[in-house]
Amino acid sequence: MSTDTNTEKSTYVSNAANRRARRYKKYSTGRKVGRGIGRVLLVIFTFLLAVVLALGITIKMICSDSFPSAQKMFVTTVLESGQLKFLAGLFLSPEQVQAIVDENSMKELNAEVNSDLISFDNSTNTDQKDIEVEEVAGATYTGTMMIIKDPSRLSVASIYPWKAQGIPLEELCLQDGAIAGINGGLYNSHNNSGGNPYGVLVSHGEIQYNKPWEWPGLVLIGFTEDNILEIIDINGYKQDQVEALVKERKIRDAVTFQEEASDSNNHFVQLIINGESREMNGQGSGLNPRTAIGQRADGSVLLFVTDGRGKAGHLGASSGDLISVMEQYGAVNAANLDGGSSSCMWYNGEYLMTSVTFYYSNSSWKLPAGFVVH
Repeated sequence: MSTDTNTEKSTYVSNAANRRARRYKKYSTGRKVGRGIGRVLLVIFTFLLAVVLALGITIKMICSDSFPSAQKMFVTTVLESGQLKFLAGLFLSPEQVQAIVDENSMKELNAEVNSDLISFDNSTNTDQKDIEVEEVAGATYTGTMMIIKDPSRLSVASIYPWKAQGIPLEELCLQDGAIAGINGGLYNSHNNSGGNPYGVLVSHGEIQYNKPWEWPGLVLIGFTEDNILEIIDINGYKQDQVEALVKERKIRDAVTFQEEASDSNNHFVQLIINGESREMNGQGSGLNPRTAIGQRADGSVLLFVTDGRGKAGHLGASSGDLISVMEQYGAVNAANLDGGSSSCMWYNGEYLMTSVTFYYSNSSWKLPAGFVVH
């Protein structure tokens, strides 16, 4: 055999060995990467499982009879949420939940608004600004109060005709030529869609949504052509009754929110009617982000929004907090609006109060409508 042949054979064997070595190295590296990813996923899964178990144990402890105050606060709070209502029934029966709600509900306040108690201030007092903004600090929340001297500047802006997706509050304000706004009434917030309201919605005198049967306990909150804030119980109304009401009361802009204290919901609307503050049983409600609207004797409108659900370390405001603040600012009539993650306030190009959800902390949830200020 020639030297050249031996050399070629040796080269072939060497190349084959190198290829096998590279394949083994690649295979070995792949196995190491795979094991590394597996370990990371196992750690993440273990951590998440530990968190879930810890939360479950914590909720079970809170729902036990050993901590009655915490139990009541937890149940009344989660029943006001959109997605967490189920937590109330994890370790408590429907009867137990209802008993807690009954012990911590609000007494009825269904009187009609007396417009004679509102006398508009037409003075030219230059010391009072057209719009004032003040921070309100509570024990479990931080809130922002906006005072609008002229109630005719308020209306309901909407994305009508309704779409699959709503828009953030700032876009709602800008498209309506408004300088300020807050969220309004009930709407389809599932998966942050926000494409349509629930119940009834009136904008600039036009009934844009009229399905009062969708939710029990609906209350209409809005302004008449005479700029009076009306708070009207429309529970059980039909479409034609809503149409007649809007025409007779000259409702120009309004939304609806729900009044219901059951093992499924813990919502409230009326706060103050004709200067009479609503009385509470027990705690009255849980702690959550809130949005409320009111009107003073001089016609000025009060818009109040708070944080909560852990934002800035705050749990939120209670029904008692809302009533107390509205009393402090001289409200003759006041109502609670949709709250939770929906609560937001926008003014002069920036959010004064934003969503509690971390990935919408600089914006708002998508909304179909809201009260805006021109």
